[in-house]
Amino acid sequence: MKLLRWGRAGEERPGLIDDSGTIRDLSGIVDDIAGEVLTPGGLEKLRAVDAAGLPALDPGVRLGPCVGRVGKFVCIGLNYADHAAEAKMRVPKEPVIFLKATSAIIGPNDTVRIPRFSKKTDWEVELGVVIGRPAKYVAEAEALDHVAGYCVVNDVSEREFQTERAGTWDKGKGCDTFGPIGPWLVTRDEVTDPQDLRMWLEVDGRRFQEGSTRTMVFGVAHLVSYVSHFMSLQPGDIIATGTPPGVGMAVKPEPVFLKAGQTMRLGIDGLGEQRLPVEAD
Repeated sequence: MKLLRWGRAGEERPGLIDDSGTIRDLSGIVDDIAGEVLTPGGLEKLRAVDAAGLPALDPGVRLGPCVGRVGKFVCIGLNYADHAAEAKMRVPKEPVIFLKATSAIIGPNDTVRIPRFSKKTDWEVELGVVIGRPAKYVAEAEALDHVAGYCVVNDVSEREFQTERAGTWDKGKGCDTFGPIGPWLVTRDEVTDPQDLRMWLEVDGRRFQEGSTRTMVFGVAHLVSYVSHFMSLQPGDIIATGTPPGVGMAVKPEPVFLKAGQTMRLGIDGLGEQRLPVEAD
């Protein structure tokens, strides 16, 4: 299934995309794409719904973040060896964990706002893993059983805030609008192999990132297991699994950073695309 949330910001309603590509309203079935709806039992109930009998929506309707009431937005740093190399940092021996503020979350086509005093706002296309079953001290062999599905994440980052302002990475990662997710959540049963997904990102039509989840240092199952040993994971929590090379700070001969008036376009095979205009805050 492809699950989504639609409507005005802060007032999103649940929906899905049927086999014909039509957006259907799930408001009469569930209250949101969140919490218990993302558990195995909740998803099973949605699979039993006759999508053709649901109200069809205008294809131009605004899509919100594909998951509601996100409790934790966990991110993994330096999880692609080639990205670590371009950042001039060592490949970590264990996953690098940081948290992104949930207030950063926006929809897949909403406006990304460059924060005041920013000098180095950058982009990162990432595979998002949405938790569907509570996870604590989970073995790697069982980790994917705790996954509801996958989505596109753009881990927008302010590099000066992140590395030059005397603090942890979170400072440059959690600014408002720095967490676009969606356009939809694709349930786990429809993703044959999360370690074989092509991903890409463009700014104003120029391709900067081109990669595949094949080159992750730590795969999805390992990450879910690893994170669950440091914090419990609940349905609706998101893990952003790292980015391939091609971020703006690594462009040669000079870094390239986002400017007001530009547009980011990014996607992952089978998980949809984001189109994000950029403005100054």
